[in-house]
Amino acid sequence: MPDLQQIRDDYRARKAALLSTMRSQGASTRGIRTLLQRLAREADVTLKTLWDAANLPADFALMGVGGFGRGELFPHSDVDVVVLAPDGQALDAQPELKQRVETFIGNCWDAGLEIGSSVRTVAECVALAATDITIQTALVESRLITGSAKICAEFQKKFRASIDPKAFFVAKTLEMRQRHTKFDNTPYSLEPNCKESPGGLRDLQVILWVAKAAGLGKSWDDLARKGLATPFEARQIKRNEALLNLIRARLHVLADRREDRLVFDLQTAVAESFGYKTEVDAQSGRIVGRASEALMKRFYWAAKAVTQLNQILLLNIEERLNPNTHAPQRIDDRFFNKAGMIEVASDDLYTKDPHAILQTFLLYQTTVGVKGLSARTLRALYNARGVMNSQFRNDPVNHATFHAMVMQPEGITHALRLMNQTSVLGRYLWVFRRIVGQMQHDLFHVYTVDQHILMVLRNMRRFFTPEHAHEYPFCSQLAAGWDKPYVLYIGALFHDIAKGRGGDHSVLGAVDVRHFCKQHDIEAEDCKLIEFLVREHLSMSRIAQKEDLSNPDVIAAFAKRVGNERYLTALYLLTVADIRGTSPKVWNAWKGKLLEDLYRYTLRVLGGRAPDPDAEIEARKREALVQLQLYALPFEGHKKLWDSLDVGYFMRHDASDIVWHTRHLARYAGTAKAIVRARQSVVGEGLQILVYTPDQPDLFARICGYFDQAGFSILDAKIHTANNGYALDTFQVVSSMLPEHNRELVSMVESELQLTIEKAGPLPTPSRGRVSRRVKSFPIAPRIQLAPDEKAQRWLLTISASDRVGLLYSVARVLANHNINLQLAKVSTLGERVEDTFLIDGPELQQNKQQIEIETELLQALGA
Repeated sequence: MPDLQQIRDDYRARKAALLSTMRSQGASTRGIRTLLQRLAREADVTLKTLWDAANLPADFALMGVGGFGRGELFPHSDVDVVVLAPDGQALDAQPELKQRVETFIGNCWDAGLEIGSSVRTVAECVALAATDITIQTALVESRLITGSAKICAEFQKKFRASIDPKAFFVAKTLEMRQRHTKFDNTPYSLEPNCKESPGGLRDLQVILWVAKAAGLGKSWDDLARKGLATPFEARQIKRNEALLNLIRARLHVLADRREDRLVFDLQTAVAESFGYKTEVDAQSGRIVGRASEALMKRFYWAAKAVTQLNQILLLNIEERLNPNTHAPQRIDDRFFNKAGMIEVASDDLYTKDPHAILQTFLLYQTTVGVKGLSARTLRALYNARGVMNSQFRNDPVNHATFHAMVMQPEGITHALRLMNQTSVLGRYLWVFRRIVGQMQHDLFHVYTVDQHILMVLRNMRRFFTPEHAHEYPFCSQLAAGWDKPYVLYIGALFHDIAKGRGGDHSVLGAVDVRHFCKQHDIEAEDCKLIEFLVREHLSMSRIAQKEDLSNPDVIAAFAKRVGNERYLTALYLLTVADIRGTSPKVWNAWKGKLLEDLYRYTLRVLGGRAPDPDAEIEARKREALVQLQLYALPFEGHKKLWDSLDVGYFMRHDASDIVWHTRHLARYAGTAKAIVRARQSVVGEGLQILVYTPDQPDLFARICGYFDQAGFSILDAKIHTANNGYALDTFQVVSSMLPEHNRELVSMVESELQLTIEKAGPLPTPSRGRVSRRVKSFPIAPRIQLAPDEKAQRWLLTISASDRVGLLYSVARVLANHNINLQLAKVSTLGERVEDTFLIDGPELQQNKQQIEIETELLQALGA
């Protein structure tokens, strides 16, 4: 029997000696990897001692897996091991051997090892890895600690043969995306997780996992030798990895437990361990610089670099795994479209032509089907940061390009986020660079200033998109009548840009935005409004929440402050976007009501005709009612139907469609009957089809299945669920049949589709749709994105893929099989490419494992 107390004391002493050297290193990251490896070796020594004492069979082996299998160990991380037994050695049939194994594992705990253990045969390991991506990932980094080298080699040979590198890559990238969503897709939360957050250590580990699985290398130097990373990138990764490792190790030591979050309670202690000190003004005693701020700024810059390098390397690995799916198409002399990604024609494009930097992002906004930047483009941007200097910022050509970007009707949020991720935004707008990674010490904000600004911009943009009308109904109604969205976008971009400088950031920001507007040739009246928004962006929230709105003097003073209805509406929209961008928990219905009450009260005081917040929708309704008079509809015959439909329906249908729907559905509103109507399309070839029926989970799939079997291609679909539980769906479809047969097609669809909806039974198998020669020549890598709304109750699913007959049904069938309820759908066919958006909900979306399974099946359906 080993002396467990002695073994425990020796292990603790050796570990404590190693950690004391780390404490004395200050801010230096040198030697942190060596320290982690030595901690792992000390655990190895203890394990070998206990293994020898356990007297286990010679053909057994002990393997380290996961991070410990990588040969590294953080101070309070688990020591993950597998006791590997030969095939046929079932422990349940050998009680004495089973007891010895259990004694060994118990002794590990008693000796001070925080062990995570499993006992499996070679066949069991391989079989479990095939069914569980977490186990497969842990085994990718397995290594022999002690015992039989032969059985360990046998396992590793069989395990490597069982891995499908492409499937593993897809699974790990989906898992990474899911993890990023959990952390709001940003490393800039105020209490980030240095391991799991975007830009954390896990993002670096994902790269090495997929590289190892594909046989592309086991280290950063290996990836550089294989051409997947440049030597400069490998050095940058090592430098930032060392910083993140050191922060995580210090967190473990200071918390005296496994703690990977840079929580407020530990930030100062960690910062001081790096040698950072809080600076206090000697005269006023005011804190002018916190030690924690210095540490966090360094962390955020490292996380941003990791995020950029993670994108570059994963895209490179994906291209290496799928070399035939990335045939580039020329956009112009400088850029190609490579599987939906913008690719530079030459690696030195940006150093030779700095104007091309901002033009890349304008192209990203305006080119249909483009979803991002290729690895080559990201790398070129990463290496061109030196040319983005004061001359670049003051160049009139760049001013004109950025002006064009903010004027675009779509894509501004995605473009500015991408500019921030690639460090271009802060280098072009120097005032923005100053707030990158800037912490906000209050009870409301959970993001750094730059991330908060981009969240507010995103919220503002959502006011103008029908897909998000359910999140911001009143704001969406106001936005529908707003003529210049870019005014609100610029206001959102600059509203907090002067934070952290001392003084009133609203006043300082107003000066900054005035200079921006002058540089970028913004019209004088628009510039005046934007400056007002930045200067006053806190006033409406403050008055609504802190002053008596029943006091006429309060309302009169605020009305005088805003001056007119246009300024009031703009300020209201910015205020809502701002509050909702501070934290998912800050906004509530009460605050919404206060702001809306202040808005309405102020409108009355301003005088004149108070604008109807439903102006656009009401205009459509009035136009529809005028047309309905031609059809002798009974007085208020439309009311029951219209009362069941919300703002999203009226925003997404014009007056003529509303008339068509009302004529055919008004008398049936809320009755348990499936109604199908079809007509020759008024907007082009093909048919428009209307379906009104009690909603059911597989309704959309069942309808798409009918179109698939009948040989129709769906060009557009608008899916709506009324508040009485009825689905009101409209489809634009085309058929290979000649237009003169449309009358027969109308009758066929109306009768057959109604029977299909009412008929129970399993969904039919999707047909194998043919793809065009163009798709075969220029295949598009299918992509999906699944993101929750603010309450994570409904999800926005976006898919992009090559078009083919039956594609939409294949997607709908996957959703139906997982009991996913479809609330809204926007189906767009762009030549040979489909870009579809679905608003969905369902219990399985709340479970990580099922969500990954759904995403995997969707990717398989898109690529079939």
